[in-house]
Amino acid sequence: MYPPVDPILFEFGPFAVRWYGLLMAIAILVGGWIASQAVQRHGQNPDDFWDMILWVLFPAFLGARLYYVFIQSPRTAEGFGHYLQNPLEILQIWNGGIHIFGGFMAGSLALWLYCRIRRLPTLVFLDAIALGLPLAQAIGRWGNFINQELYGPPTTLPWGLRIDPNHRIRPYNNLTAYPESTRFHPLFLYESLWNLAGFLLLFWLSRRFDKQLKPGDLSLVYLIWYPLGRFFIEFLRTDSWFFPGTPFNPVHIFSAIAIAVATIALYGRHWRSRRSIAGQ
Repeated sequence: MYPPVDPILFEFGPFAVRWYGLLMAIAILVGGWIASQAVQRHGQNPDDFWDMILWVLFPAFLGARLYYVFIQSPRTAEGFGHYLQNPLEILQIWNGGIHIFGGFMAGSLALWLYCRIRRLPTLVFLDAIALGLPLAQAIGRWGNFINQELYGPPTTLPWGLRIDPNHRIRPYNNLTAYPESTRFHPLFLYESLWNLAGFLLLFWLSRRFDKQLKPGDLSLVYLIWYPLGRFFIEFLRTDSWFFPGTPFNPVHIFSAIAIAVATIALYGRHWRSRRSIAGQ
C-alpha cells in the first residue's frame, strides 16, 4: 500500500492546495449534508444547521489541534518543544495533524452555546451530527494516508503500509533496524473502516427505530461505537504519549469514560421508559 499522490494538489504562487485540506472539506460537506437532512426529517430548518456548523467548526478544529500539540506531539518528530519555539505552526493543521477528542470537547461546547442562544433543540442537532460525523471521519482519514501519518508498528500483513524515511518517527527512522522495505500497520485504514461501519449502523438505527429513539440516543450510540474502536486501535499507536510502564495513553481513559457514561445513560433512559409503560 503506497501513498498515491503528492500531498500538494497544486500551488498558486505562495499558496498551496493540499489533498489533506481537500479531503477535509469533502468530509465536512458530505457529513454536513447528511446531518442537515436528519435535522429536516425532525421538523427543523436545515439552514439553521448550516449556520450552526460555521460557528462550531472553528472551535472544533482549534480544540483538535491544541489537543494534538499539547498531548499528542511529544512522540512526533516535531515534539512539543518545537511548537513552543514556532507557535505559528500550531495553526498549521496539515503539519502534524489534529486529534478528534479535542474537537469533541471544543465543538460540543460551541454547539451547546449556539443552540442555547438560538433556542434550538440541542439534542436533535447533536444527533444529526452524530449521524453524519462517522462518514466524514471515514473520508477524512484518507488524508492521513496521503500525508504518510497515523500508522502503527511494523507488520508483515499483506496490507502493510510503506512509510518514507523522512515521515517516520523514532525509532522507526533508524533504517538499519527498520529498512525501507519495512511495512507498518495502516491505522488510518482501520479507523476509516470502523467509522464507515459506524455510519451504516447509525443510519440503520435512525430509520429502523425512528419511533422508538429519543433525542440524544444516536449521540449516545456514537459515543459507544467510536470510542470502542478507538480504544483498541490506540494500542497500536506509535505517535502517542503512553503512561510510563503501561500500554495505555490518555485516549484509553477518555474512551473508557465515554463508553461507560454513554452505555449507562442509554440504558437508563430506556429502562425508565419501560418501567413507566409497565406501570400504566
